Amino acid sequence: MSIKDGGATEEDVLFIHGFISSSGFWTETVLPHVSREARARRRLFAVDLLGFGRSPKPADSLYTLREHVEMIERSVIERYKVGPFHIVAHSLGSILALALAVKYPAAVKSITLVAPPYFPVPKGEMGTQYVLRAVAPRRVWPAIAFGASVACWYEHLGRTVSIVLCKHHRLWELAFRVFTLYRVRTYLMDGFFCHTHIASWHTLHNIICGSAGKIDKCLETVRDQLTCGVTIYHGDDDELLPVGCSYAVQSKIPRANVKVIDGKDHVTIVVQRQRELARELEEIWDTKR
Repeated sequence: MSIKDGGATEEDVLFIHGFISSSGFWTETVLPHVSREARARRRLFAVDLLGFGRSPKPADSLYTLREHVEMIERSVIERYKVGPFHIVAHSLGSILALALAVKYPAAVKSITLVAPPYFPVPKGEMGTQYVLRAVAPRRVWPAIAFGASVACWYEHLGRTVSIVLCKHHRLWELAFRVFTLYRVRTYLMDGFFCHTHIASWHTLHNIICGSAGKIDKCLETVRDQLTCGVTIYHGDDDELLPVGCSYAVQSKIPRANVKVIDGKDHVTIVVQRQRELARELEEIWDTKR
C-alpha cells in the first residue's frame, strides 16, 4: 500500500514496516500527523513488504534480502519515479532500509531506524545460529519470548499457528472487534494476520537471522560512502530487541544519533508517540546536510 500526497514535490519519504506487520503500522499512526506543509513538499509512501499485508505472497519465494529490496524497487521506486528520498523503517524494515541506502547512495537524504535488529556476530560464531539465540532463546515464558521461540525454532508448530490464524483472518479480526466492543483499532491485528507461514519463516531466517554479514557491509558503506544523517530510536522497555542493538549500529556509524525513549517497547515506541515522532521526523527531513 502506498500513500501519495501533493503534486509537484521536492522529495519523497519511504516508510518500511517491521516483521509480521503491514503498511498500516505507519498509515494508521505517524502519517496522519505529518503536517500539511510537509505533505505539500513530499510524497509519503508506506509499503507492504513482500508476503505481508496486501502484497503478493508467492509460495515459491525464499523471501531473501534481494527479493524484498527488488519488490520495493518495482512497486514504489520505479513505479512512482521516486527521486531524492528519506527512509523511515521499523525493526526488520531497518535492514531493508540500509540495503536500499547502499543501492541508492546519491538519492538518500536521511535514514531513520526504529528498533533495528542488529546483533554483531563475534568471531568464531556461526552467524545465523548466534542471531537465532539472541533473538529467540528457547523459553516458554514470558509470552513474547515463547512466541519468538516458536517462530524461530519450531517450524511445524509455527506453520499450524499461521494456518489457524492467517487463513481465517477475517473471522479473528471480527472476533477481536466484538471482544473489545469496537473500541480498539485493529490495524496491528490486520498486519499480524495477513501473512503466510512461508513468508514469515523465510523472512525471519533469511533476513533477520541470516543477513548478519550483509548488515555489517551495509553499515560500513553508510559510514564511509554516504553523508546523510542517521537517526535511531529505541524504547528502553523493548524486550524483543534490546537497546544494545541500536548502540551496536552506532558503533559502526559513529555519526548516528541514538535516542532512547523511556517507558516504550518495541511497538509503543511508535504507536503511543505518533504525534511526537511525526514532528521529530519533519525536523530530520528539514535538516540540510
